[in-house]
Amino acid sequence: MKFFFKPLLIAALCATAAASWADINVGVTLSATGPAASLGIPEKNTISLMPKTIGGQKINYIVLDDASDTTAAVANTRKLIAENKVDIVLGSTTTPNSLAMIDVVSEAKTPMISIAASARIIEPMDAKKQWVFKTPQNDIMMSLAIAEHMAANGVKTVAFIGFSDAYGEGWSQEFAKAAELKKLKIVANERYARTDTSVTGQALKIMAAKADAVLVAGSGTPAALPQKTLKERGYTGKMYQTHGVANADFLRVGGKDVEGTLLPAGPVLVAEQLPASHPVKKSAMAYVTAYEAANGKNSVSTFGAHAWDAGLLMTSAVPIALKKAQPGTPEFRAALRDALEQVKEVSGAHGVFNMTANDHLGLDQRARVMVKIENGAWKYQP
Repeated sequence: MKFFFKPLLIAALCATAAASWADINVGVTLSATGPAASLGIPEKNTISLMPKTIGGQKINYIVLDDASDTTAAVANTRKLIAENKVDIVLGSTTTPNSLAMIDVVSEAKTPMISIAASARIIEPMDAKKQWVFKTPQNDIMMSLAIAEHMAANGVKTVAFIGFSDAYGEGWSQEFAKAAELKKLKIVANERYARTDTSVTGQALKIMAAKADAVLVAGSGTPAALPQKTLKERGYTGKMYQTHGVANADFLRVGGKDVEGTLLPAGPVLVAEQLPASHPVKKSAMAYVTAYEAANGKNSVSTFGAHAWDAGLLMTSAVPIALKKAQPGTPEFRAALRDALEQVKEVSGAHGVFNMTANDHLGLDQRARVMVKIENGAWKYQP
């Protein structure tokens, strides 16, 4: 009998060890502090709402704060891959951080889902970016929505002011294309840093240009600074912002100075106001309900929803990858990348995802609506 039970005992111990080894490790780096904290905090809150098991496998989330700093984002990514042996990386919050992480994940052949907006994160597709996916809408998609709204409402001339980093530059390039299509003339083009406390010089140049409308390409609470300065200087033209400001902190910091502002946003921002026939209403409301149950009424933001959508993509891809390899192996990470690239008709909080080898975002026009700030709240513009 002893000879019979000993192999069974060894097999049981091996099975236990294998089960532990087979957990899926998800590395997350977000900007929960620093200038992008108003984006990163709801993203961090959303990680706790993600599934604890997928395809029968336990999911371990390792969440790090990169403090809105590019160097820290890269260091976090290296740590998650080298020390925590993660199978996938989620993050980071901002475009500069996400761009800097691409070299690290591609070297380690580990898939990454960015929660930042710029199309530069996934375009043009190459050997490195084949490991990178993202959930926020591309700049050109939102630029076209703004340009179309401007043209339809009598705007002929536009002044642009954006961050002096990859986010602002990306928007400058993409909005210029959209403006040309709609025959809008850009009469001023200014920059400022996320940490600046004054933009008086830039505002004076914009005032002198006498533009019909101003587009601010910033994100989070720092995007309120140019608009407040222009308001103080007496600018009365139309004001547009990007989807990078769609959270309650922007409304709080902007106050009355941002009343009437127009912006494109993901449907989740105004999910309750959408008609029942809207293709994203049901999946957007699923996130709103889950987030507000955990964090309180009216606490939801579009940024947390980008993290939620990253979780949905992962949930869709993991069961397919599990059929090909075990977690914790290079083969599983490659299978997970391949499965993400094959995602079809996954309804998220922001839109419906259909990935291809050349499109690692997969959203279409269902992922945008125009919104106006009225009485300190977001108002859907049909």
